[in-house]
Amino acid sequence: MAEPAAPGALRVYGLLAWTWIRAAAQYPVSMVLLGLATAVVSVLDAAAIMVLFSRAPRIAGFGVSEVLFLYGTSALSFALSDIVLGSTERLGAHVREGSLDAMLVRPVSPLVQIATEGFTPRRLGKLVPAVLVLGYALSGLEVHWTPGRLVMIPVMVLSGGAIFGGLWVLTAAMQFVLVDSHGASKSLTYGGAFLTQYPLTVFARDLVRGVTFVVPLAFVNWQPALYVLDRPDPLGLPGAARFASPAVAAALCAAAATAWRAGLRHYRSTGS
Repeated sequence: MAEPAAPGALRVYGLLAWTWIRAAAQYPVSMVLLGLATAVVSVLDAAAIMVLFSRAPRIAGFGVSEVLFLYGTSALSFALSDIVLGSTERLGAHVREGSLDAMLVRPVSPLVQIATEGFTPRRLGKLVPAVLVLGYALSGLEVHWTPGRLVMIPVMVLSGGAIFGGLWVLTAAMQFVLVDSHGASKSLTYGGAFLTQYPLTVFARDLVRGVTFVVPLAFVNWQPALYVLDRPDPLGLPGAARFASPAVAAALCAAAATAWRAGLRHYRSTGS
């Protein structure tokens, strides 16, 4: 089944998401409490960073505002992608149960159907802590703000969101073949979100190479952050790498779209 044109898919996505939101709004107290719980859980990672800095003045040469800047940009990018595409991780369950077959005969993209499944306002609870932490971090950064650095903030957040979005779809497409790869998918998505909350200099050099050249998590916020914070690249990459996030996001999303279409073409109902 061919995927619909982008404008139509976006309109249908909005309609389906709104339908799920209206259903959740029938229980307003539960909706609010779940949103608050999501926000509280999301802020625990930031609290862990503050605990670390209560014991050491710097982490891998980075101050508290710099690490919170990495946390805020990573958390905001991941939250945006999780809101839009996080439900795609359920594809494996649909393949096992045979419910994907029903989605394929509907006049709506199966990707849109899965992405909006169970859409709930509580997902928005992840945005608030990320925005607050990022605002706090920006107010404490001691950098010379130029128009380029100011523009880089929204660019890196949106590009990072697109990179995570590409990973959501790519790992979902893997489940057409590796039906029980849910855990491995989470290691790239949720694990990637955790990894990008810290300076990559904390990790082994081989891991840094892996998340730069294999799974491009370094372009979520690390490379553009080096430009904003005026820091050298530990791998010695050229300065152009600091501005490559949009191109990397586009390439990854294209690869994810190709993998998704290939998975749909080769899908032969339950058990394939």
